[in-house]
Amino acid sequence: MKSMIRMRMSAADAHYGGNLVDGAKMLQLFGDVATELLIRNDGDEGLFVGYESVEFTAPVYAGDYIEAVGEITNVGNSSRKMTFEARKVIVPRPDISDSACDVLEEAIVVCRAVGTCVVPKVKQRK
Repeated sequence: MKSMIRMRMSAADAHYGGNLVDGAKMLQLFGDVATELLIRNDGDEGLFVGYESVEFTAPVYAGDYIEAVGEITNVGNSSRKMTFEARKVIVPRPDISDSACDVLEEAIVVCRAVGTCVVPKVKQRK
């Protein structure tokens, strides 16, 4: 089972100089993807209990469109192991104009992660 969300990073998401977005924003997106996966799989939002690995591979800036995808890779009694990937798919082009953007021919992976969520047995509805 897979899930995907896409959103534009805003100026409010920029945390550092040069409009750089905090890497924790990618983890927030992964949390939203995980929630959808758990609802689809179990009928409950469940709880995110931890990450096994997180790798930031490219910077994200205000104005970038990020596509976050996730997949359940292992289903235990109450645990759900998931893999995540965030990709930059559209970038702003302020060198052309204040509203110009380019759709990237090939998405740029900006973050990968592996995590585990739990849905207690009493809350599993599927």
